[in-house]
Amino acid sequence: MLRTLAPDRLCRHCGANLCLWDRVPSLPYKLAIFDFDGTLADSLPWFQEVINGVAVRYGFRTVEESEIEALRRCDAREIMRRLEVPMWKLPMIGRHMKAMMARDIGRITLFAGVDAMLRDLAERGVTLAVVSSNAEANVRRVLGPENAALIGCYECGAAIFGKRSKFAKVLRRCGVGPAEAICIGDEIRDLEAARAAGIDFGGVTWGYATADALAARKPTLLFDRIGDVAARIA
Repeated sequence: MLRTLAPDRLCRHCGANLCLWDRVPSLPYKLAIFDFDGTLADSLPWFQEVINGVAVRYGFRTVEESEIEALRRCDAREIMRRLEVPMWKLPMIGRHMKAMMARDIGRITLFAGVDAMLRDLAERGVTLAVVSSNAEANVRRVLGPENAALIGCYECGAAIFGKRSKFAKVLRRCGVGPAEAICIGDEIRDLEAARAAGIDFGGVTWGYATADALAARKPTLLFDRIGDVAARIA
């Protein structure tokens, strides 16, 4: 269902007249599919610390501190173009990054409030899933045993542009239709994959992509605080 908004309505995140169409979410959702890095786990500082070492190892351009914010406004393909990362190297880079995170897993923590949010959603009867490019072992270790037990379905190890198929698997495994599910994530590629799978998307503003970059692509919902998620989707 779509509703037309007043033409002078401005997006509160980017200040632009971007939200001419706003999808009405199908509340309550039966299934919430979470991204991990940047959505549940505060891994962006670690990523920024290691990325230039990975760049040297795999022969792509290093990142200057002054360009980080600009890159956070780009989609994945544009980031690859700017950093001169060839597509064929992505599997090798992905495997290396997962191994590095496993090595440094003690430094990765959940965002404050994630534990309570997951418990709240589970208590409200929402099935929880995680779809991530990260390894399932890394995801489970950072979540911890209690939080990990709340997740009914894991589809991890997704290729950088492979989340659409993972979403389809989660829907089948959980017996839920696309209209009854929402993906919660922090990256533009999460939004694009959710749309391709016919799933609503809730963007979070505390992760990898900037709030204005997400708002410009008109997600179903946009969250500024972790504490708002359960009330707005369940």
